[in-house]
Amino acid sequence: MRALGFRLVRAGAVPQGRRDPAPSRLGYRWQRLMLRPLFRRLVRVGLPVMAVSLVAGLWALAPANRAAVVAQVVAIRDEIAARPEFRVTGIEITGADAALSQAVAGLVQVSFPVSSFDLDLDRLHADVAALSAVQAATVAIRPGGVLQVAVTERQPVAVWRHTDGLRLIDAEGVLTGMILDRADRADLPLIAGDGAMEVIGEALALFAAAEPVGDRVRGLVRMGKRRWDLVLDRDQRVLLPEQAPVTALEYVLALHQAQDLLDRDVTVVDMRDADRPTLRLGTSSVNALRNVTDVSAEDGAGN
Repeated sequence: MRALGFRLVRAGAVPQGRRDPAPSRLGYRWQRLMLRPLFRRLVRVGLPVMAVSLVAGLWALAPANRAAVVAQVVAIRDEIAARPEFRVTGIEITGADAALSQAVAGLVQVSFPVSSFDLDLDRLHADVAALSAVQAATVAIRPGGVLQVAVTERQPVAVWRHTDGLRLIDAEGVLTGMILDRADRADLPLIAGDGAMEVIGEALALFAAAEPVGDRVRGLVRMGKRRWDLVLDRDQRVLLPEQAPVTALEYVLALHQAQDLLDRDVTVVDMRDADRPTLRLGTSSVNALRNVTDVSAEDGAGN
């Protein structure tokens, strides 16, 4: 066989001088792992990220390095904030009267010009909206560097006489301010008594029903937080029931239209019991009634 150029090799033996192309056991397992996408992504992406994070964390442990980063961030922020396009030069308040405008301006504790980065618009909006005379508000920085505060002011619908003075209330029963004298808002109806502001809607309905005698109406008084008394001039009162007071008042006004009830010498019209309306006469009517009674009694005795 050697003469013919062949060489006998024992089974399983590797010829000398040649490398076995088969991978080692460890290499084989590595190649198998690299065939998995998740493992391959971990090796190519996860390990470098972890290494960089470890280095950055070790670098950030030094206080001097952290202070340098913070200083650099603050410097960049200040440089951006100082740019002209972020500068606010003044404030404009719309939708409010002079007193409310002054109150809103007092909430802005800022010296202009100021950077918009230094303005807390959310806090300012909350402070303005919390004012009792404000129903709604918007706060924004307008082009041109103007801080605009747009206010929707509550509109008072009545004057509430309370122990501490005269207060203005709106249709929702919210206090909108105070006045020193009733003549300051003579255009608004007057209510009084504890709990009156809580049922302002019912009071407004009663004022609307009393329109036929509106020039004589002096106000409504809440009695015991349960019902209303309508107060008229000449010391007249209409005592209204707890339930359906508007209906009871309309009944009284119908009697007045038919028989001039409220033009007579009547001090109280008691409608608290709808089945038994009661009238309380004035002094002159009581005296006249007594005279008639006395005359009737004398005539009866003479007969």
